Amino acid sequence: MIATDLNQVEKFIENSLVESFKTPNVESSGDLISIHSIGIIGAGTMGGGIAMNFANVGLPVTIIETNEAQLAAGLERVRVNYQRSADRGRFPQKEVQQRMNLINGGTSLSDLSGCDLIIEAVFENIEIKKQIFSELDKIAKPNCILATNTSGLDINSIANMTSRPKDVIGLHFFSPANVMKLLEIVQAKYTKPIVIRSCMEIAKKINKVPVLVGVCDGFVGNRILWARQSQAMRLVGKGVMPWDIDKALNDFGFKMGPFQMSDLAGLDLGWSKGVKTNNPIKDALCELGRRGQKTLQGYYDYDGNRTPIPSKETEKVIKAITNVDQTTMPKEKIIETLVYPMINEALQILQENKAQRPSDIDVVWLFGYGWPRSKGGLMFYADQIGAANILEKMKTLSSEDKSIKISKLLSDVARNNGKFLDLDSGGLIAT
Repeated sequence: MIATDLNQVEKFIENSLVESFKTPNVESSGDLISIHSIGIIGAGTMGGGIAMNFANVGLPVTIIETNEAQLAAGLERVRVNYQRSADRGRFPQKEVQQRMNLINGGTSLSDLSGCDLIIEAVFENIEIKKQIFSELDKIAKPNCILATNTSGLDINSIANMTSRPKDVIGLHFFSPANVMKLLEIVQAKYTKPIVIRSCMEIAKKINKVPVLVGVCDGFVGNRILWARQSQAMRLVGKGVMPWDIDKALNDFGFKMGPFQMSDLAGLDLGWSKGVKTNNPIKDALCELGRRGQKTLQGYYDYDGNRTPIPSKETEKVIKAITNVDQTTMPKEKIIETLVYPMINEALQILQENKAQRPSDIDVVWLFGYGWPRSKGGLMFYADQIGAANILEKMKTLSSEDKSIKISKLLSDVARNNGKFLDLDSGGLIAT
């Protein structure tokens, strides 16, 4: 692959981290909103993990669930996570209870009436989220920041359910929320500058790496991920096996490829029995009870240690649906087919002003999606390859896949023999 100076890479990552805290489009005047108490709606894995971030730095949290049983289960999950960390020596045993004492529970939204920041972390269903924000509007105190943890839904439509859309913002934590460093801070259409600045500051306090992004499907990280996933499924449709695709990305430096990641998350995420999604292969696997690691069968088979093993049954499912023979593809070509469309999508995001600068995209992928650190970030890597080389490959891919639209920025940079990292959106986030 591309050889780079590791010192140069580390310096670039360090500078990008510093830049990610800067918001050139946000007014710097005025006092920040004081955040001393936090409300979390949803005590699931995500909600509990988010709560831990605040309790870890001494801030009191109130978690709300729909009933006492789910609330108790959520709080117990938090306690188990804390106990595991203490047992591993990450902090003294006495701090388990000290941190738990900062996390209270309730079953009514009215319990959040005194909070300075409320974060909704419920199921990814926009109608449910709209209903919650409509109710929060009646309950939350004036100037309370109302945040949604959505991973890609339209925050503008959620904010419009309130009489105070200027107080609404996206705070997209990554799972597991108590571990992952990245925090996408999503500026909606009416979000006022002081809310953005206050969220950047609280992100720093809870030891997160914040990146300001705009509202679009999937925001920055997931939108680029979906571009990769689309190409991965297209290769499977041509007869390339999932494990060969994952192996190419593993050798590139990713700890997990798209199918390993799907098995870990659960193939039944967003699926229910009898439902047809836009992924018939995944649907068929789910109908067979192959739901991923949790059932020890997904795209892969798994042994007792959850070691992934290429599956003959999955091969049969793929053959039955695609009606193509199994084939192989050089690892370098697999990487080009998956990674170059990611670069193209990143450039489209910059063109639409949904990210402030190319280095922000690199920070998102380094700290939220496991981009290989030695490659220095998606846009850094793109500069090592060169715009002209990427454009040539994208023209070929777009002729094979009509859904691909080549970014004008890619064509412009290639024509001018420029560098992607020199691009500047002007610091504006279009909403």
